Order: sequence, then C-alpha cells, then structure tokens
Amino acid sequence: MEKITEKIKIGVCVMEKKVFSAPMAQIFDRLQAFGEFEVIHFGDKVILEDPIESWPICDCLIAFYSSGYPLEKAEAYAALRKPFLINELEPQYLLHDRRKVYEQLELFGIPVPRYALVIREVPSEELDYFIEEEDFVEVDGMRFWKPFVEKPIDADNHSIMIYYPSSAGGGMKELFRKVGNRSSEFHSEVRSVRREGSYIYEEFMPTGGTDVKVYTVGPEYAHAEARKSPVVDGVVMRNPDGKEVRYPVLLTPNEKEMARKVCIAFRQSVCGFDLLRSEGRSYVCDVNGWSFVKNSHKYYDDSACVLRKMLLDAKAPHLSSAIPPTLPWKVNEIVQPSEQLTRQGSGINGYFGQSEELRSVIAVIRHGDRTPKQKVKLKVTEEKLLSLIMKYNGGRPRSETKLKSAVQLQDLLDATRTLVPRTRQDLEGDNEAEDLEHAEKLLQVKAVLEEGGHFSGIYRKVQLKPLKWVKVTKSNGEVEERPDEALMILKYGGVLTHAGRKQAEELGRYFRNKIYPGEGTGLLRLHSTYRHDLKIYSSDEGRVQMSAAAFAKGLLDLEGQLTPILVSLVSKDSSMLDGLENAHTEMEEAKARLNDIITSSANTVESNGSHEFPWTVDGAGIPPNASELLPELIKLTKKVTEQVKILAKDEEEQLTERSLYDIIPPYDQAKALGKTNIDVDRIAAGLPCGSEGFLLMYARWKKLERDLYNEHKERFNITQIPDVYDSCKYDLLHNAHLNLEGLDELFKVAQALADGVIPNEYGINPKQKLKIGSKIARRLLGKLLIDVRNTREEAISVAELKNNQENSLSTNNEKEDTEAKSKNSHKNDEIRKCSTMSETSMDQDDDDDKETKYRLDPK
Repeated sequence: MEKITEKIKIGVCVMEKKVFSAPMAQIFDRLQAFGEFEVIHFGDKVILEDPIESWPICDCLIAFYSSGYPLEKAEAYAALRKPFLINELEPQYLLHDRRKVYEQLELFGIPVPRYALVIREVPSEELDYFIEEEDFVEVDGMRFWKPFVEKPIDADNHSIMIYYPSSAGGGMKELFRKVGNRSSEFHSEVRSVRREGSYIYEEFMPTGGTDVKVYTVGPEYAHAEARKSPVVDGVVMRNPDGKEVRYPVLLTPNEKEMARKVCIAFRQSVCGFDLLRSEGRSYVCDVNGWSFVKNSHKYYDDSACVLRKMLLDAKAPHLSSAIPPTLPWKVNEIVQPSEQLTRQGSGINGYFGQSEELRSVIAVIRHGDRTPKQKVKLKVTEEKLLSLIMKYNGGRPRSETKLKSAVQLQDLLDATRTLVPRTRQDLEGDNEAEDLEHAEKLLQVKAVLEEGGHFSGIYRKVQLKPLKWVKVTKSNGEVEERPDEALMILKYGGVLTHAGRKQAEELGRYFRNKIYPGEGTGLLRLHSTYRHDLKIYSSDEGRVQMSAAAFAKGLLDLEGQLTPILVSLVSKDSSMLDGLENAHTEMEEAKARLNDIITSSANTVESNGSHEFPWTVDGAGIPPNASELLPELIKLTKKVTEQVKILAKDEEEQLTERSLYDIIPPYDQAKALGKTNIDVDRIAAGLPCGSEGFLLMYARWKKLERDLYNEHKERFNITQIPDVYDSCKYDLLHNAHLNLEGLDELFKVAQALADGVIPNEYGINPKQKLKIGSKIARRLLGKLLIDVRNTREEAISVAELKNNQENSLSTNNEKEDTEAKSKNSHKNDEIRKCSTMSETSMDQDDDDDKETKYRLDPK
C-alpha cells in the first residue's frame, strides 16, 4: 500500500466548547492514529478575532454553527482557501429555521408530519387565518385536534409544547433541552397556545413513548438510537456514570434511504435528525447539523473509518481507503473472548439457542378502584335546555346530541343555573311530587357540572335525546321543526381514585418483575429497540384509560402525571373492549330470568341443570334466601339515605342560595391524582372523600333507593343490586369516618345478593354465558388470536432459519423456499383472518399489520 508522504491537514473551525466534547475527541484521536492526518484546531480567538487571511491553511475543513459562531466569516474563508468541506456551509442557514427544514425535506420527498405555519410580525398579533377552540386549532382551514405539537419557527428555540385534549384531562407538556435530570414539564392548568411569536403546528405522532435519533456519517452510513421520549414523563434515564441511557436500533431499508436523502438534501455529511415511527410509517423532523453519538466506541470506530475514506477520496484518491485488518488504535488491545448473549439479548429464559424462549405475553386487566358510576335521567321541556340540542347536533331537530367539551358543558351549566330554584323554600313550594323530583335533579345536574372548577370530558358527559317535536313559523315565514321535549342523561362518576391509581401502578411494577425477572428497567430497552412489541389498549371509559396509563407508568418505570403517558402509550379501542351492545337482547333475557329466580319466594324455579353439577343450574350462586334479603336491602338503603340527607341539607341550602354565577371552590381531579394525601383535609373536616360533596352523595343514595324498589307497582329492580353493593363498598373504604349507621349491615346483605347477581347478569347458565361472552368479546378474542398466530409464525421462521444455519446445507434455492414458506404462511394467516373476522374486524387486521412493521426481522 502506498504510503502518504505529507499528512492531510484537517482544519477544525469550531467553537472550543464543541471541539473538546468527548465524541469529537474520540473520533479525532482515531483519525490521527491512521498516521495520514494532522488535525489543526483553530480556537475561539482565531475564529472570533483574527482575519480569515491569517487563519491556518488546511486541506479539509470541519466547520459548523453553534451559539455565537460567525458562519459568514467561515464561508469567506472557505471561498478563499477552497478546502474540502465535510459539511457545506451555506445550507447550514436552513437548519436554523424550522420552516425551511420542512420545505427542504418535502422538496426531496422525505415524509414529514402534517403541519401548518402561523407567522406573526409582532407579538400577540391577531391573524384572520388562525382559530383556536378548546380542543383544536385551525390554520388556513387545516384543523389540528389535540394532542398537537407547537414548535417555534426558530430552530434554536427548543421550547416545544404539546397540548392535550380535555377528554384526556387537558393541560400542556413543555419539552426543553435537558436540565439536570429533566427534559420536560407538565402543566395541567395551561390549555391555550402561545401567541407571542411564530410557530409550526403539527399533528402529534404516537410513537409508543420512544424517540429515535439517527446520526449520519456520509450518505451511506447511519446509526440509530432510541431513548425514552421526553413526551412520556420528562425524566432522563441515566446509567451509574450519569450518562443518558440510549439503545441502538435497526433501521428499515426505507429509513436508511431517508437518512441518505437527509444527508444529500442539506449537504451535511455529519448530521442528526429525529425519526418518528408512528402507526407503521416513519417521518423526519428537526434536522441538526454536525451531531455525533455519545458513549459508543463501535460508532466512534465506524465514524473514523468512514471519515477517513471520505477525506482520502477527496484529497488523496491515489491512496487505498481500504480498512486495515487491525485498526491502529486496537493494536495493543487484549482481545476478550466473545460472550454468549444473556437474557437481555435473547429472551427471558436465558441464552440464545435454548429450547424455550418467552415469545408473547397477553394480559386483560380490569380498572382500579374508582368512585361509583352515576347517571341522572330527567325529561326537559325548558327552551334553554332544548336549544342546546340543535346548537350542537348540526341543526337536526330529531337527532340526539352529546355534550362533552368544556364549552358545551359550560353552556349547559349556564342554562341550568337559571332554572334551579333560588331557595330551599322555592324548591319545596311545589306540591307536585314530579315537579319536586325534577327540581332536585336539576340541582343535582348543577352540582355535578360545578364540581371540580373545570370540565374534563373524561368523567362527565351528557346526552340530550329529543322525544317530541313542534313546528314553528319563523319571522320570514319559513316553518321549521324544533324539539319540544327531550330526555337528558348525565353520566358522571367512575373516577379513578388515588387508591385505584396506586393499584394500577403497583400491578404494572409487579407484572414487570414477574414476567421479566432480573430485567429491572430492561423492559423499556426491549420496547425502545422494538424487540418487544408492546401495545396497551383501553376502552373509552375514563377510569379504564387512567388505569391503563397508571399500569404503563409502573410497567415501564415512568414518572410524572398520567395525561402525557395516556396520550403517548395507550390506544383507545372501545369497539374491541366494550361489546355490550352486541349482546343486548340475550342479556335482557338473562336479567328477566334472573329476576324471576331471585324474587320467587320458593326460590326453586325449574332449571336445565343438574344437582350433580350445581354450577350448571340456572342462577347458580344466588343465596337460597334471596327473596327474604330483598326487603332487608331496601330497609337498610333507606336508613343510610336518610342519614346522608341530613348531612346534605346545609350544603343544599348554601348551593341554592348562591348567586347565579358563583362556583364551588375548585377541586382539580388531575392535580389530586398526583397527591398522596388528597383526602386528609376533607376527612379532618368531616367531609366525604374525593370531589363528591354531601349533596352528590345524597343524590347517589336517593337514586339507588328510588330505582331499587317501585312502591306504586311493588316491584323490585334487581339490576340495582350491584350498584348498591358498589356504593356500600366505596363508602366503607373511603367514607368510614362519616360513621353511617347500618352501612356495615347493608354491605353484608348487598354482597350476598351481588355475589349471586353479578356472575349471572351475563348468562344464567354456562350455555348462555358462552353465547353472551362470545358476542361481547368477539373482537378482543379475534385480536388475541391474531397476535398469538403472528408470534407462532415468527417462532417457526426463526426455528427453520436456525436449523438451516446449523446444518450448513442452505442453497440459494432452499433460501428461496424458506422465504416462500414464510410468505405463504403470512398469506395463509391473512386468509384465516379474513375467514374468521367481520368486515370491521378486517379493518382492524390491517391496523395490526401496520403496527407490527417495526418488529425485528426473525433472521
């Protein structure tokens, strides 16, 4: 190999704080070890003070912008001396303007998130093309629903905001450059976007709580690392040496091509960019000039070799750029014997190659402890309430409307406040029982809507269903139809308690330690590197969503509040996880039959079961004295309700006598979830725990009393038994300090009945249970079968490939056969999916295929 007679001079025209960083020092040391290069550091004094004519002359120049760097001066030097530029200088101006970065990416066909620009010449400038509503912003007609991302146009400004929807609890998370151990902060009270500058608004891309950073060294080399996204909890994971923990990941061929294009588009051989992997696709955002990986000796070796080839090809093409058999900086290294892959590298059951390896873990988990679910139903004829129907359902008088957003609920609250009787005397002045009940329900609606000081659609929702219509002649002579009577249904409660959140977090930690013993936080590493295909699904119920987020927090050892974790890691799929409507008819039949069995004095209704197999008997598990327990249940329920009514009286009078627009002192459930002593003050003051006051507590018990037994018809409603049991259990756990007489006894009676009712509500015998269960869980079971099949096919592929490698008998034809088998098995899997699932399920299957795209190749 021809020796170089004069070393190639590499000029480093970079600010000193960057030059002496560990990655640059490591790479420059390796470059110089080849014996072909001389590295010349210009230094801050030369760069900032000396004229370019006196700068050192070099063959190759490394120059890149950082704070205070004179880029124009470096450009003038390059024009004067014409060195080979590792990173070209002119395109570096683009990197400081996010608008130009996105434009350049799009110009080269590189996918970016959907985005829009808001440009303000002066702070707080009103723009006619920009609209902000509670749960979205609209820019030039392009709507971005929360969660969305807000980035300053100035790429040197790293204050990036993510705004969350009210349905997830609302609030904003600010991302920033790492400060100590934090990279983001959540602000639950911030719900409006910034107005003082120019911003990019872009769609939030769910990435499973993982960020991928790609580092290029020339267009043919890219190294990718994953880290825990600051979006999740903002805590920087560090190793015992205090360095941020990152995990190397494999790029797909498409992503490697994207890296090559980024390098070419910005003419920066050495650069870094953020890669967003979301829902089966990859996107590029935030390109940074001159970025190096930290703490990776393999990467330093690779970078030195690639840069050496690049420099030799440019300045000494007559010399061979082939990599020497032994890298010069490794000549004196003692070669360590290669270690087998441990549990972290292969699977939970030990070394790679063992006969067993954990392939799949599936868990279906119930939500944690929560407040009782509540529902208020009332017929309304007041114009102030009826007008909300057409206002929020698109002007269709016969269509129902759902109110969930803060604006909608505030509208309803304003209307309700004007309708609630002003004093207790007004409330009791009506002789008609129906009018009194209506007034009490309006008061309850008002109390529920005022609870908490702000609205969160995750726990409160209202339906308005028109029942009657009337034709009205408008001033212009047109006749239109309007609702004349409607059914209002307010659903609230079911709020995950502090205890429920702790239950879910502890279960997540227990699950991790049980399924991955010894991994510690290694599960996060497996998730980040896509070796472990983690997905968490939830129904759209608030308590279930928050339980799922808390479970994810414990599972992945996260910190902070639940809203960012919920949005980043939990996928809502109510159709898969809540299929009650599919079995409505069968469930009604089961409840009717159950009612006959419980209310029968003899309690010996004929069954299709056998005394040899008591579990097959209709209504198995119902106590033999059920019909005798029912009157006792009603008597005790009335006793508890009367006590709560006395406690609620003072609060009720205060509520009715407030001015129209007074609000109950704020109670923020989102903030309360983050505290460990949220109920201490309320217990000390003799108040109910959580956000429920005595008035709502009384409304809860009064509704149970009213619905449990119809005195006029002398008819029991057994479907209320689980709700009585639920309320008893909640108050014994959370409101024991109120010392309600008879509550213990009521709980025992309710539990005895509920233990029989609850297992039979979904079928009173095994055959009926199977029919109802299969209808409710059809899509969930289909999803689980698909996942298990995919895992099995992957395991078979790995076994075949390993067998071929061990026998060393693989010919090209055999490889093609193996690939064909793999493809055929995938096709067969698709055929099985299509033959067993409905059309809606097939759409879900397509989503499943997208989701698994980033799994590592079995080979």
